[in-house]
Amino acid sequence: MEDYDLPSDALFLGFDSSTQSLKATVLNSHLNIVATELFHFDSDLPHYNTKDGVFRDPSDNGRIVSPTIMWVEALDLMLQKLAKSGLDFGKIAAVSGSGQQHGSVYWKSGSSAVLSSLDPTKPLVDQFGDAFSVKESPIWMDSSTTAQCREIEKAVGGALELARMTGSRAHERYTGPQIKKIFQTQPQVYQDTERISLVSSFMACLLIGAYASIDETDGAGMNLMDIKQRIWSTVALEATAPDLEDKLGKLAPAYAVAGHIAPYFVQRFNFHKNCLVIQWSGDNPNSLAGLTLNKPGDLAISLGTSDTVFGISSDPQPRLEGHVFPNPVDKESYMVMLVYKNGSLTREDIRNRYAEKSWDAFNKSLEQMPPLNGGKIGFYYKDHEILPPLPVGFHRYILDNFTGDTLEGLTEREVQEFDSPAEIRALIEGQFLSMRAHAERFGMPAPPNRIIATGGASANQRILSSIASIFGCDVYTVQRPDSASLGAALPAAHGWLCNKKGSFVPISGMYMDKLEKTSLSCKLAVSAGNSELVAKYTILMKKRMEIENSLVEKLGRH
Repeated sequence: MEDYDLPSDALFLGFDSSTQSLKATVLNSHLNIVATELFHFDSDLPHYNTKDGVFRDPSDNGRIVSPTIMWVEALDLMLQKLAKSGLDFGKIAAVSGSGQQHGSVYWKSGSSAVLSSLDPTKPLVDQFGDAFSVKESPIWMDSSTTAQCREIEKAVGGALELARMTGSRAHERYTGPQIKKIFQTQPQVYQDTERISLVSSFMACLLIGAYASIDETDGAGMNLMDIKQRIWSTVALEATAPDLEDKLGKLAPAYAVAGHIAPYFVQRFNFHKNCLVIQWSGDNPNSLAGLTLNKPGDLAISLGTSDTVFGISSDPQPRLEGHVFPNPVDKESYMVMLVYKNGSLTREDIRNRYAEKSWDAFNKSLEQMPPLNGGKIGFYYKDHEILPPLPVGFHRYILDNFTGDTLEGLTEREVQEFDSPAEIRALIEGQFLSMRAHAERFGMPAPPNRIIATGGASANQRILSSIASIFGCDVYTVQRPDSASLGAALPAAHGWLCNKKGSFVPISGMYMDKLEKTSLSCKLAVSAGNSELVAKYTILMKKRMEIENSLVEKLGRH
């Protein structure tokens, strides 16, 4: 059997540069967590006056940015914090990280010289004050680029064509539209920019003391990359801004080596000069790695303020909704991601209205109503939904003569309200039937191999039981302090191993057969539902999608 062992005394450091904080996780060679630290931007760096790590610009509709230099200072202070905790930097064999996706950094002409000549006697923050042509980085929350989105889509032949090419239609938060806005509104600034980084590649630049490549996975969140060929799309580049490829540099696989750690960190923090910096990637792709999703058919459902579904597909079908990225831990397959705005806040709203504001009462109602809810289905949108694109509103239907055996002869009638238990089951079944339907439309297999559930609601056994019955597969849960920084430490080890072997090796080889002894372990929460019930849910799902399509047609026009 091939040897996938890591050096016994080696450590692997993973960062997560998110919207509100910088986190660090250190794994040992057995893939167990030995250290974690958190650095909160608002409270630990109050002099930037951010709220939730960002500035909201009331004078520019939807403009939301973060001060780029704040991320630089946070990295230096985080390393000081880790040093004080007694971490031996000399044992770190590789470093990697995840960055909030879509955010962009604009390096001023001449800044590569600053990067390559860092003075180890001075903190980083004192050396990058004049390095950026745009001082405030547009981030994923920014929604000020609607006009640029439509222009890019029009230039490439429409939204669906852009999705097929780059993995997503144009989104305001995506980096391409953000670059186009800077080019259009500040042409001189664009001209004075010698390099554009994502948050992920920007942090890697600091660590290697040179411009780091954008990795293929995070690069797919820009509306600029051909996802099939994993190269910049000439058509998308030309639709965005002139001479853009020169400013972006080359793409690299997520598991590739960005470079060795810069002498600055060797002298200032006693890193070993041979410490590798593995490509940084986006936070969602790194979460996929940290959850040990590694083969086509694996699916994760994160149940939080917004619900996200991500899985691995060997043949994704890009559409107007959802996103496709290259898989960060496999060179052949893709990561499919769906985002729902109506997650935990909508579940709480229905709980407050129909279950006395109590999760116990909510769960009793779920138990009280049998699966399939007697043919009662609901659409609950407290916020304008992304998937499907529907406005705020609740829509409830009863399917007359529903048995779950056939779609033939099924008619629906809209009603104002259900009784409380049916209301709660309609909400939960509706959320997960929608997830299953859209995941399958995107090329995910039915049923998935397994589902890993994370986020607050993954502690609710009743909700997990519904997921297992609707999808027809086992559901696992994890205990993770932070899947993105853990999912960056793991690719640090994986990239180190690929580099040692001289070629790509499957990430699962590092933890297969010993998963329960690592910090990556997950436990079976609910076994797959019985096949008869799964088949009935398939009928219900198809009917639900018919109704959903007609709602989109009717309400999408207003």
